[in-house]
Amino acid sequence: MDSIYRSTTGEELIRGWCLGRLAAWQVPHERKTLTVKGAMTHVVLAGASTTTVVFVPGTNFNAAASLPLASALITSGYRVLLVDVPGQPGLSSGQRALGSGRLSWYGAWLSEVIEKISSERVAVMGHSFGAAIALSSDSPRIDRLVLVSPGGLTKLRLSPGLLAASAAWFLRPAPMHSARLLRAMLAPGHLPREELVTWMTLVARHARSSGAPGAAALPARPLPRLVVTGAHDVFLPPRRLGPAVRCTLGAELGVVAGAGHLVVEECPDYLATLLKSPGRTASEGP
Repeated sequence: MDSIYRSTTGEELIRGWCLGRLAAWQVPHERKTLTVKGAMTHVVLAGASTTTVVFVPGTNFNAAASLPLASALITSGYRVLLVDVPGQPGLSSGQRALGSGRLSWYGAWLSEVIEKISSERVAVMGHSFGAAIALSSDSPRIDRLVLVSPGGLTKLRLSPGLLAASAAWFLRPAPMHSARLLRAMLAPGHLPREELVTWMTLVARHARSSGAPGAAALPARPLPRLVVTGAHDVFLPPRRLGPAVRCTLGAELGVVAGAGHLVVEECPDYLATLLKSPGRTASEGP
């Protein structure tokens, strides 16, 4: 099976960045490597609470790129399980098109991860592609979902400006182009973290990005679901995502003021509070 990485050296550079960021994280944590549905899966466990929150990151993100959110969840009193999604750049398997890229495969993968890690019920928070994976899991151990800018419910909006920023990032990998793309995914006036600019430059240089996730494979079991997106989300603006959330999930979309697509970057403390009130909307914002 093809690798997402352009070269062995590129894979080593990406893995090295992830390992370096985790080693520098001041929060005590444990790293584990599991085999899940035949795919090597890297997870990070941190926090000592009896309530576990599983975080599933979006396209091109992973545990090492999600540490501000992880820290906010731990500060709010949760035990956190961060997963690196196979087929995305990070510390899990770099095999391309696992399970033919179907969300049903990823949903089953997440269910098995939870089964291997926790004997208790868990909450799951997913962002973008990660939210589509969370939606597609039928694990009986999941007791609530927080879905942040979820994919899998409607087509992404691709404006000319966003396409231009994405093309420059992909075709001419450099920090300036990574910063431009990240600024497009943040609310106006917000600047990306330096670490994230470095990460996205590594991804552009050394990995092949995946496409849109397709439609989420929703399980029949009802769950409390809270769905939010940024008011300035370029991929899933509220006017597009709101009707899809209402039609597909029977829920109202919460709109987070002052945030873009990367709500997990912009409002980690606020997202941590949402786990205390599953099933309500969050239109008031942080």
